[in-house]
Amino acid sequence: MPNLQNFEERAIFLAAICGQTYTQFENEDGSFVMPIGFTNIHTIRGKSFGDIWERFGFILESPQEIIIAFRGTSSAPNWVSDIIASQMRFKYLKEHVQTHRGFTNIYTSTRGGILSTLAELGADKALYITGHSLGAALATLCAIDVAANTAFGSPTLFNYGSPRVGNPEFSKAFSKHVPNSYRIANPLDIVTHAPPPIYKLPKREKKYYYSHVKTRSVLTFQNGAIGLNHVISSYFEELTKLKPDFAQRMCTANPGFCPAVKETILT
Repeated sequence: MPNLQNFEERAIFLAAICGQTYTQFENEDGSFVMPIGFTNIHTIRGKSFGDIWERFGFILESPQEIIIAFRGTSSAPNWVSDIIASQMRFKYLKEHVQTHRGFTNIYTSTRGGILSTLAELGADKALYITGHSLGAALATLCAIDVAANTAFGSPTLFNYGSPRVGNPEFSKAFSKHVPNSYRIANPLDIVTHAPPPIYKLPKREKKYYYSHVKTRSVLTFQNGAIGLNHVISSYFEELTKLKPDFAQRMCTANPGFCPAVKETILT
């Protein structure tokens, strides 16, 4: 595990990266602000519910590292995919594990482009995988897949406001394949409590068991509304309080890169 100072700075930086995945989706041309020193080498496209292809994030590269970033829910089809909480075999592992059907179907549609891009890159670089909300679930699936099936055997995962992704067997396998994992969660964020540990489809008897992956990093904040306790800008704002000087330098050096926060945080 990195020392606390580096962990905090990395968490702030990757939260800002996650914010840009929403900008990429919302801008018609897919544009977004990259931090100094990084280039966009792949746009992640995936199929949400109803066979609708959308931008789901990007892969960035610098001379020192690679970042795979996934966005969270930004459209009605994503919400439908989110609630398809039955499970299916995650076929990319030797272990027999079950994962959320909606999340897994979206990730599967993005997988080819991600793995083909990584295959063209030098595996000597550090690889970070990140995401928020639905994007955190996709990042979790990507991290274990990449660790098990590519030359990048030691990716580091930072996710924010993640739902549960798979059954207890999946969580156990995840700990083995991705020991460098940091799940930053606000206990007052309802998304982090979904799906419930035991989930049953309406009017059906079959039960599905869910377990969070490790390692949780608690970040408690109360912004007075369900949505404000979950959005990436709220996570970013709370993280900046841990290292305000670093956050201010980062945001000043990269205009437009940081999520909008209250003026009192970064002044």
